Amino acid sequence: MFLKCENLFPIGSFKLRGAGNALLMADPAELQQGVVTASAGNMAQGVAWWTRRLGLRCTAIVPDYAPAAKLGPFERMGGRVVRVPFDEWWQTLTDRGHPDVTGFFLHPVADSNVVAGNGTLGLELLDTLPDVDTVLVPFGGGGLASGIAVALDGKARVVGCEVETAAPLRASLEAKKPVSVEHQPSWVDGIGGGGLLPEMWPLVEARVPEALVSSLEEIGGAIRYLFARNQLVAEGAGAASLAPVLQRRVRGGQMVCIVSGGNIDPELFARILKGG
Repeated sequence: MFLKCENLFPIGSFKLRGAGNALLMADPAELQQGVVTASAGNMAQGVAWWTRRLGLRCTAIVPDYAPAAKLGPFERMGGRVVRVPFDEWWQTLTDRGHPDVTGFFLHPVADSNVVAGNGTLGLELLDTLPDVDTVLVPFGGGGLASGIAVALDGKARVVGCEVETAAPLRASLEAKKPVSVEHQPSWVDGIGGGGLLPEMWPLVEARVPEALVSSLEEIGGAIRYLFARNQLVAEGAGAASLAPVLQRRVRGGQMVCIVSGGNIDPELFARILKGG
């Protein structure tokens, strides 16, 4: 088993990949009114890191439960936070924008340039582990898992890893169509949305045909394992890829767990380490 440590990026997550590719591919004239995204925190940081380099304004529409560990760094990079209830935040994703916030809307998931940027992770895997059999990827909206799967182009199995508090991939695969699910807010805030976006379904269905769902307790155990065995700090979403492996629900061949992020509140992290 191998770990791909995206939590070691300057912003603590893989989001620099997709955000950077999308902004660098955009028409500069469209960016002059500022950039807007919808995020639980990590994509906001990815966008802010790039907009600061490009000299642009940045606004993030975030759900009201978004953690300070993610929003604090975003604001320090010059970003503006707009907090809204979860349902309004989810509507922003489906509408691709918010009526009260103007600017170039960069969708955190359903954007071909974001997906392509995320796919660079898959290319790195092929370069370093050409014989990899299975890649386990935290699944939020599908942008990371799909990007990796496209880059791997069938050379390895890609499994989406979800949390029990909201598992839209499993529900959609079972229904054979994109469906909405009941969302229960939890400390695993980087994955587990209100459903699978219809525009992502064709790509996800073709490239990520398998889902594994873990409990909060199992993901907490994966966080403890990563810290104790590898001295790595992972957030809940980042550890979701390891949780099913530790529960022996995945077997055989070379496996890679994508540790997608490490932005977690210190108090929460300490509580999880103590078994809480």
